[in-house]
Amino acid sequence: DCLTCEVNNNCELQTVAARVGIRDVRYPEGKNHLHYQKDKSHPYMTSDFSKCINCFRCVRACDEVQGEFILSMAGRGFDSHIINQWMVDDIIIIKADGYPTYNFAHIIDDLEMGVTHIMRADEFISSMPKFLSIYDALEIPYPTFVTLPPILRDDRTKKLGKRDGAKDILDYKSEGYLPETMMNFLALIGWNPGTEQELFSKEELIEAFDITKIQKSGGAFNEEKLLWMNKEYLQKLSIDAKCTYVKEALPETLLTSPLYSDATLMRLVPTIMERVHVKTEIKDAAETGEYDFAFITPTTPFELLPWKNDSEPNAYVSRLEKAATILTDADFSSPETIKEALWGYVEEVGKGELLWPLRVALTGKERSPDPFVSAYIIGKEETLVRINVACGKIGE
Repeated sequence: DCLTCEVNNNCELQTVAARVGIRDVRYPEGKNHLHYQKDKSHPYMTSDFSKCINCFRCVRACDEVQGEFILSMAGRGFDSHIINQWMVDDIIIIKADGYPTYNFAHIIDDLEMGVTHIMRADEFISSMPKFLSIYDALEIPYPTFVTLPPILRDDRTKKLGKRDGAKDILDYKSEGYLPETMMNFLALIGWNPGTEQELFSKEELIEAFDITKIQKSGGAFNEEKLLWMNKEYLQKLSIDAKCTYVKEALPETLLTSPLYSDATLMRLVPTIMERVHVKTEIKDAAETGEYDFAFITPTTPFELLPWKNDSEPNAYVSRLEKAATILTDADFSSPETIKEALWGYVEEVGKGELLWPLRVALTGKERSPDPFVSAYIIGKEETLVRINVACGKIGE
């Protein structure tokens, strides 16, 4: 009428034993075994009391991030902090249709694949008693456990959820976040290499990564930092990759317009990439007509052409005519060469006096890229046509 038990405290022993159907449990003085009375009506009562008593044992496992945790009749905990979840209930490992459950399948799958490290979120800690029981039952050595910190809201008050703006990873892809950005950004949530470096290539992350530098507490999902990081990675793209990125965001109306060409797009792309962080910003700007001037000849707003200091409504005409003459023989290989050709005349007549009507003539807008950039984007021929239209020399 006695069983060996690893419980070393009578108070703990009474609490646990009552839950598995044993009552009046005690260590007789001077004895290293316990006495018990069966409670056959108890739902956990089994004929094999050794299985019940086996539940009393204390299992210790080590997590590379959280440290040692304890799984026992009292619960589980980190660094000797026990949390109430005192024992393992019945485990279903095979469903009625013969399909294995995750509890069982992932352990066997990891074993067959030779997995050495189990890295997962802290939600799985509560299931560790089940997992460890299967490891023990099958005599499989424990792998290295690594509990990763949760991703928190920006204010760090709770885990990031859908109500807080959390999205599917494919949503980020459709918005224009680059794979390199997401890998870099997510790697730095809850892990820090111990340096000031923010941008890492895949190879650099692999080289710098160290499990011991994973933090225990959760890391915040900072949307502003993600935007900044994506802009940095966009700047690293080749000009061809940038053109593809921008082209995917432009509406069909621009891509099929008479003035569209890949060469024009390539000249426009640097201007676009200076300001945007993601593809959705390009789509929004295109919808407002911000890029129309590059692919569609604008209707000249003659009422906007005069500069504020002009005494005569058509005073701008002579200045634009002179600019057209200069630009006829100018080098259009870059905005800088166009500026160099015009700048002497700009200083002669005044910046606003020439650059204001030139901007309006080329783009049809008050706000647009500076006229040197605009002229470079649309090219010499279209530049001269638009200036002549503004001067009234040819019809629109």
